[in-house]
Amino acid sequence: MEATIVNFRRSRHHQNTKQVIVKAPKVNSIKDTESLLKKTITWKSPAGKEIKGEIRASHGNKGCVRVLLETGLPGQALGQKVKIE
Repeated sequence: MEATIVNFRRSRHHQNTKQVIVKAPKVNSIKDTESLLKKTITWKSPAGKEIKGEIRASHGNKGCVRVLLETGLPGQALGQKVKIE
């Protein structure tokens, strides 16, 4: 399954580059996100490096999930696709 990186997890003055908000297609509610919890995601950079993370929690009421990554994600990754395994 593929999903799209929406944004970093952030507050008014800070952003955490190790946590991102991800939106999967056909997932539109909090109940739908329960099946995605504890799954891993992989983002592949243009150079071929892979950054992996784990889906930890739902985010909001519209089916987005919060992902904790191994290392920080570059800003160029926003809007790109990730693989959910």
